[in-house]
Amino acid sequence: MPAFCAYGDGGCLVSSPAELSALFCRGGAVQQRKRRQLPLPLPSLDALPDECLFEILRRVPGGRGRGASACVSRRWLALLGSIRASEVAQAADTPALPDLNEEFVMEEDEDEIPAVPCVERVLEGKEATDVRLAAMAVVAGSRGGLEKLAVRGSHPTRGVTDQGLSAVAHGSPNLSSLALWDVPLVTDAGLAEVAAGCPSLECLDISRCPLITDKGLIAVAQGCPKLMSLTIEACSGVGNEGLRAIGRCCTKLQAVNIKNCANVGDQGISSLVCSATASLAKIRLQGLNITDASLAVIGYYGKAVTDLTLARLATVGERGFWVMANAAGLQNLRCMNVTSCPGITDLALSSIAKFCPSLKQLYLRKCAHVSDAGLTAFTESAKVFENLQLEECNRVTLVGILSFLRNCSQKFRALSLVKCMGIKDIRSSPAQLPLCRSLRFLTIKDCPGFTDASLAVVGMICPQLEQVDLSGLGEVTDCGLLPLIQSSEAGLIKVDLSGCKNITDGAVSSLVKAHGKSLKKVSLEGCSKITDVSLFAISESCTELAELDLSNCMVSDYGVAILSSARHLKLRVLSLSGCSNVTQKSVPYLGNLGQSLEGLNLQFCNMIGNHNVASLEKKLWWCDILA
Repeated sequence: MPAFCAYGDGGCLVSSPAELSALFCRGGAVQQRKRRQLPLPLPSLDALPDECLFEILRRVPGGRGRGASACVSRRWLALLGSIRASEVAQAADTPALPDLNEEFVMEEDEDEIPAVPCVERVLEGKEATDVRLAAMAVVAGSRGGLEKLAVRGSHPTRGVTDQGLSAVAHGSPNLSSLALWDVPLVTDAGLAEVAAGCPSLECLDISRCPLITDKGLIAVAQGCPKLMSLTIEACSGVGNEGLRAIGRCCTKLQAVNIKNCANVGDQGISSLVCSATASLAKIRLQGLNITDASLAVIGYYGKAVTDLTLARLATVGERGFWVMANAAGLQNLRCMNVTSCPGITDLALSSIAKFCPSLKQLYLRKCAHVSDAGLTAFTESAKVFENLQLEECNRVTLVGILSFLRNCSQKFRALSLVKCMGIKDIRSSPAQLPLCRSLRFLTIKDCPGFTDASLAVVGMICPQLEQVDLSGLGEVTDCGLLPLIQSSEAGLIKVDLSGCKNITDGAVSSLVKAHGKSLKKVSLEGCSKITDVSLFAISESCTELAELDLSNCMVSDYGVAILSSARHLKLRVLSLSGCSNVTQKSVPYLGNLGQSLEGLNLQFCNMIGNHNVASLEKKLWWCDILA
């Protein structure tokens, strides 16, 4: 009988027939030759090609299982990120064969537990990588996917690319809002993946993404017909063709914001506005190379426009604004903002008032050609106007403001003058001062020529003021503030005197005595003449005060003790930042301010000490303390 050979190692299992017979005989001795052990390769799923592993991973049940699988390796994470939600659903519908070797255990079915939806996620700075984005998409995919995603910035070496966006598109078919800020590696391919996988996208915000061009916008236009809001800022590759496609395909577009895109011109803006004339309600154009033609199209086709913002349009002239208004299409315009546009003049302002009958708010910033004559002509035609804000409009004077208030509508409620160098005291008051009983909110900020005489006049003509902001008026003293306080009939609610360095305890005491029952917010930041006397008056007279800012004032521990002892005072926010006379002696009193306190600012109070701040944080555990 031939010997049995072991072909694996070339040796013999049985050397002779005698040894073979001894194997089956009791007591027989068998001398077996030792075989060399070869290491067998361990079975591994990584040996499978991507196609097979893809089919396995898309059948992994439940969100926990897919999340655990994503932690195995980057290859598995990439494959899981490439699985669309529809492909997971198809795998779930396939009946699985039972495992007869598995022990039956009664457990609660994971699918019966209601999943918490992943509504919104934000990735910022170094956290913004493809790996994080893919992991987020895989985990969220088991809960219906993300609804809102914002990527702000990118990792310097492993930043977000098209691969990360592709994972989001595959796992979040219900994504409605996407913001990409400073993501330089994302291209049109990534945006096309989002357009193909997220047909419900309603809001798209792209800022400083240099590799995104018209091709990406065209893909969005074709794949996301529900798009309602589009923001594009500083994207040099975006031009007219992309905007034309958006206007043609996205019939529900309501808001568009185009800023600092060098290749966007009249053709893109005009075609977009013409196509979306029925739905487009908000338009913001800034830093574009457009001319009067674009404004003419807006004026004619902007029938649904309610908010219009135009900023830094250097090539748009007076004729463009005049034609836009005279086209008579902006019948529903309610709010208009214009910044650094040389074309906005007195003539243009008069035309806007005449042909925009619904205009309620106007904000003009750095408009050097607007003067008193333009304001006077504007107020004669604006019948429902409510809010005027002027910033750095230096040709406007107090005479023009008084004329405006004399002729303004009965609905006019808010006036704001910021950094207007022409707002200064007038030598002689008009023979007949206007009386504006409708004005409720007044802001005169950082106007160095505005002093006591002008403030006293304002107090006389505006008796129904509720909110007053006089911050930065370093020349105003008690003599100018007292007439305003005394003439107010409605009761002041919010008063901001920040930076009014000449205001003293006398004015504050008069303020809280006259309006203590209505005051809710008082800011005295930088009023270096305010001492504990003001805090005593506040503790006695104010019953509704919720916010008090005493930063860089001359209050001390005694004043803090007075505030703490006023049981009727329920402060929510208190700022003592930079109060050098507040020391560690104030800590017990601050701890007794009550559970209504939500915010306490002790920054630059160096005499308190870190250990005292720590004890205060422990006692006021519900309060946000800055130190």
